[in-house]
Amino acid sequence: MRTERPLISPRPAIAAVLDGLVDMHVHSGPSPFPRRFDHVEAAQDGARIGMRAMVAKSHHHNTQMDILAMKGRFADVKAQAFGGIALNSTVGGLNVHAVRMTLRMGGKVVWFPTISSGRHLDCHPEDGAFPTTTVPLTLERIDIVDGEGALKPEAIEILDEIKEQQAVLNGGHMYPEYIKTLFQEAHERGMKRMVVSHPDFVIGADPALCRELIELGAFVEHEVGMYDPEGTQKWAPENLLTWIEALGPEHTVLASDFGQKANRSRSTRGCGSARHCSTSACRKRTCGGWSATTRRTC
Repeated sequence: MRTERPLISPRPAIAAVLDGLVDMHVHSGPSPFPRRFDHVEAAQDGARIGMRAMVAKSHHHNTQMDILAMKGRFADVKAQAFGGIALNSTVGGLNVHAVRMTLRMGGKVVWFPTISSGRHLDCHPEDGAFPTTTVPLTLERIDIVDGEGALKPEAIEILDEIKEQQAVLNGGHMYPEYIKTLFQEAHERGMKRMVVSHPDFVIGADPALCRELIELGAFVEHEVGMYDPEGTQKWAPENLLTWIEALGPEHTVLASDFGQKANRSRSTRGCGSARHCSTSACRKRTCGGWSATTRRTC
């Protein structure tokens, strides 16, 4: 009689490495963007390969309330799930009240503007279509600095709340110089939990600038789904190794960025996916230095 081959055979090295880790960048649902599965199913998938926890990220809303609403379904899931908030126009932009509620209800991460950032809109000028939401939405640009280049008071107030709640500050998809300005202010406030995500996608932060951010206390996050040989992008793993060698493994965070409808779940070969831009603006500038190829949901 034929038996099904287990998805993961007795803990190969690549799987054992995942034991006890936390995936800080998961795009599970609900979301206006099409998602493969919800937060509970994402946590179950993480538990399947030995991960300890995950952080659910939405570009449109506070995910901590999702997590709390699904509390009953999480009861038997071995991997924990946490939420956070991305400061885009759908939550009011630099809205300290929304941040305060998210963190005081148990959220762990605040992403400064992602799809509402000027840098992201340079790459995706179609105004909210990244590429296609399931419902029609509006999107406005959110900047964290004033006309003189100084941080807006609202941004500083949000930093104070993040520090007080000991949460993680993420630079979002902003211009590299904006992320640096933000992290400098955070560093002056004694903040230690800072992350810049996918510096080579959208953001365009080169290793030299990333070293400056590391000096301020930041970690550099890379999304391993970009390098999945069975994923949608199939980026060369040598590129990731080059980044890690340049900045040091002690300063590097690996996350999946998975959950999109078009991409598969985690496996021992890779997790999640990430996308290049394909708009004319990106062909001219490229998103973070990568040539535009295909376009996927984010």
